[in-house]
Amino acid sequence: MKKQTLTFGLIALMGIFTLTGCEKEEEMKSVEDMTIAEYAISDANFSILVQALTKAELVNVLNGTGNFTVFAPTNAAFTALFTELGVSGIDALSKEALTPILLYHVLGTEAKASMISTGYYSTLSPSQGSFLSLKVDVASGVKLNKTANVTATDVDVKNGVIHVIDKVLLPQTVVDIALNNDSFSILVQAVVKADLVNVLNGTGPFTIFAPTNAAFEALFATLGITGIADLTAAQLVPILTYHVVSGNVLSSQLQAGNVETLNGTISVTLSPAPAINSTSKIIAVDVQGSNGVVHVIDQVLLP
Repeated sequence: MKKQTLTFGLIALMGIFTLTGCEKEEEMKSVEDMTIAEYAISDANFSILVQALTKAELVNVLNGTGNFTVFAPTNAAFTALFTELGVSGIDALSKEALTPILLYHVLGTEAKASMISTGYYSTLSPSQGSFLSLKVDVASGVKLNKTANVTATDVDVKNGVIHVIDKVLLPQTVVDIALNNDSFSILVQAVVKADLVNVLNGTGPFTIFAPTNAAFEALFATLGITGIADLTAAQLVPILTYHVVSGNVLSSQLQAGNVETLNGTISVTLSPAPAINSTSKIIAVDVQGSNGVVHVIDQVLLP
């Protein structure tokens, strides 16, 4: 009887050692062997992000094969968002509300810090038949949409890379796109003075041919004025609405010929280079917002 009891004791002890060994092996799993979702689950700083991914049913996506780049907001970033929105937490947000927000933090390719430069990147958040654009600036530290700071980079995991950010990114309207790009600061002044912010923040969709600051400076020189302050709202409204087309027209959908704006007709030419009214060149395309798309032009259009 004693021998039998001793045998059972040894078997139980071996079982404990086996379980402990498995647990240690799991604990020792390297970051490189984890998926994005597994890493987020393993780090207490991302517990709210994990709650959000779970509610939006996106855990399997970030456990899947592929090479993703995730800009991961910390718990503090989510807490700040809840305060901004006036909600108590993830429970107050629906799956439908969370999904586009979370996918707005994900690129479909792996982009380590050394591969990222200033410009627009296409996310996995769908909008208007395209995907939302994310603005990245690397001049002095990495910023996203001019507001979120990248605080840690290059967490290299099995199916991509994670960069840590201090603010939750929200999908941008065409107005937000202009606000978050210093090259459009004069355009923003004009839109505000013309009282068109609420219009362009509306449902849309809109296609905006957006003149840069340099384009506006050239216009001021031509008109012999110093800036937006010398133009009235009544003068600005017809100019600005002449840059807006109804619908979400991507560069691949542009056709040569006349196009109706909200204030008359513009002429689009595609060769030898894309241009509007033969003089204003289209210098960047397909910056996708939640309610429309922005194409950048180098000359202000006059009706």
